[in-house]
Amino acid sequence: MSGWQLATGTPTEAVRAFADLPTVFALTGEAIASDPLSEVIRVECGGLRYYVKRYWAAGKGLRRFLGRPRVKAEWQNLRHFARWGIPVAPVVAWGLERRGGAFLRGALITLEVPNTVDMAAMAANNDPRLSDRHWVARISRQLAHATRTLHDHHFAHNDLKWRNLLINEDGGLFLIDCPSGAFWWGPFLRRRIIKDLACLDKVAKYHLSRTQRLRFYLQYQRRGRLIPADRVLIAQVLEYFEGRE
Repeated sequence: MSGWQLATGTPTEAVRAFADLPTVFALTGEAIASDPLSEVIRVECGGLRYYVKRYWAAGKGLRRFLGRPRVKAEWQNLRHFARWGIPVAPVVAWGLERRGGAFLRGALITLEVPNTVDMAAMAANNDPRLSDRHWVARISRQLAHATRTLHDHHFAHNDLKWRNLLINEDGGLFLIDCPSGAFWWGPFLRRRIIKDLACLDKVAKYHLSRTQRLRFYLQYQRRGRLIPADRVLIAQVLEYFEGRE
């Protein structure tokens, strides 16, 4: 099924600029990122800036032929997050095109969240805010709540890395870029939960204290102290990337 949708309330200038997929694929703008499956450009329209992510492949491996195309998973996941109360970059337009039932191309457009930086860049630049315990505590609470909300909905991000966490000047947290997230149950969900927590801790262990990391975990678990089951889960999180770094 092919189609293109614009979010309700999209400004008139953007409606014209993002009218349909051919128009979106003809756009030019500032190159932000690219890989074998997609590219991201930034464009300005009506005084606002937008990120345009264009896909020309459904995904890697079997995903090229089976299951949700990567672009569809990304826009559906971001809209799930918004419904669950998790701050994300607003989704402005989305859709895909098929030919003979096969994926041809697709796109997702989000409104820029102004004055933000991703946490991986903060870590790479030794941002002084990471040394401010009050600032870290505020971000920790938001991240713990967002992560637990995902998992309470049986959803795992599957790429919950610092580069996919945006922080604005007011200390607000936003989740971005989640094309590989999905719903899981039982032991499959637990394994994905461990991966999500391990992805967050992979960078945190180099920039935050053990106390700060433990506080995040307790905030995630919504309790004030560890119980025996926590020690098992923490060990699995810490061991997840052993031998792979």
